[in-house]
Amino acid sequence: MDQVEEVFREERGRLLAALVRRFGDLDLAEEVASEAIEAALVRWPVDGVPPNPGGWLMTTARRKAVDRLRRDQVYAAKLAVLQVEADRAAPPSMDGQLPDERLELFFTCAHPALAPEDRGALTLRCLAGLTTPEVARAFLVPTATMAKRIVRAKTKIREARIPFRVPGPDELPERLPGVLQVIYSVFTEGYAASSGPYLQRLDLAEEAIRLARILHRLLPKEREVTGLLSLMLLIHARRDARSGPDGEIILLEDQDRDRWDRAMITEGRDLVVAALTGGSAGPYAVQAAIAALHDEAADFAGTDWPQIVTLYDVLLAIDPSPVIALNRAAAIAMRDGPEAGLALLDELAGEPRLRDYHPFALARADLLHRLGRLPEATAAYERALRLAGAEPERDHVRRRLAAITMSTEEIR
Repeated sequence: MDQVEEVFREERGRLLAALVRRFGDLDLAEEVASEAIEAALVRWPVDGVPPNPGGWLMTTARRKAVDRLRRDQVYAAKLAVLQVEADRAAPPSMDGQLPDERLELFFTCAHPALAPEDRGALTLRCLAGLTTPEVARAFLVPTATMAKRIVRAKTKIREARIPFRVPGPDELPERLPGVLQVIYSVFTEGYAASSGPYLQRLDLAEEAIRLARILHRLLPKEREVTGLLSLMLLIHARRDARSGPDGEIILLEDQDRDRWDRAMITEGRDLVVAALTGGSAGPYAVQAAIAALHDEAADFAGTDWPQIVTLYDVLLAIDPSPVIALNRAAAIAMRDGPEAGLALLDELAGEPRLRDYHPFALARADLLHRLGRLPEATAAYERALRLAGAEPERDHVRRRLAAITMSTEEIR
């Protein structure tokens, strides 16, 4: 049964994408793909997994789709018109041949015409194969809300006549970042859950990495695709050391580096070299280089903070965001001391996007604590506690507050 499930996991996205390309309708493709998988669940345990499981699923799903269309001639005619329009709109594919229809689905799910919150939901539903309740849990919303969001996205695709196709070479630089952002957003939620009882959602992080691997196989020459995969691998390699037995946060400086996944780090380092080779680096490649420096350090004291600050300078020049400025300030605090870092954080205090950002409040509280400015640190930690989402983050801040209280009592 494990072999059957592995086949479904690998083949479902390819099957769905091929059906969408053939029939031009996402709902129909999802329905007949599910029916084909249900048929396989009945047949394969008895007959065994066929030599070409993907071909078996595709043949079964295609037959079911044709049966449906024959029963609904109006629907069939409508789909035919949509398919003709899509074919007319599609430019010649890269290298003259599309390597995998899933690439079309990536760009459709991340189309800029869709609302940002809908892109990740549709990607998880269609490409990762999560059920609607599973996607709802990933985004921490009720299942009914997520169902409406997915329907809204599909309706937008249909009504806006968004073609299921890969952008041409002239469009790719503009469209690819949106695809990468969707995948990285899924990973980010898996790396640090925005709420709930656990720090990490390993299932989401691993799905994002799986999607990035698919994209990397389809677009091996796109260096930012390589950079994103490298970045996620280098970060995810620390997963087992980031939480304690009771789910508590273990900071980078306190992690047992023997628990880091060395094979994943090696793969990530090889990829980052490729991502940085051949011209100006993109933001994912630079972030991957920073992650590699953390992973290469034998211990926290041996971290190459001057090089990390230099890389943050490069990153800030190509992607000037307040979050990157915050991370750069934290790195400068490690290189030059907490006072230098705090001065930079104070310069960022008026940035609207950081006003209610938990990591900013926590970074400022930590630097005030390191400087011995305990009353100010207490107020900053209390703000960080109000902004924290996941329970492990809240527990971490509570422990920091307790440490200040203990220090104050000892002084007295």
